Amino acid sequence: MAGVGKLMKQMKKMQQQMDSLQEDLSARELEISSGGGAITLKINGQGDFLGIKLDPEFLKEDASFIEETLLEAIKEAAGKAKELNETEMGKITQGMGIPGLG
Repeated sequence: MAGVGKLMKQMKKMQQQMDSLQEDLSARELEISSGGGAITLKINGQGDFLGIKLDPEFLKEDASFIEETLLEAIKEAAGKAKELNETEMGKITQGMGIPGLG
């Protein structure tokens, strides 16, 4: 049963690394610009939106164009945060040999 003990130690170590990574991702900010700089979004590595900046000239556009551009910017920001999160988590879980974690 020594294998079970070793696996438990590995899992505990991985959990500690994941907790630390979650804190790191929470502190990491991504800035995504869209619409030629008309929209700038800030999001952290956890996917929490931190801020939005809109160019005043952009607000003079048609409302449906503004909505469409804003939605695309939000999707892009969320996708980049998710990608960062998955990449960083993959670094921890790779090599563990547990199906679905690497």
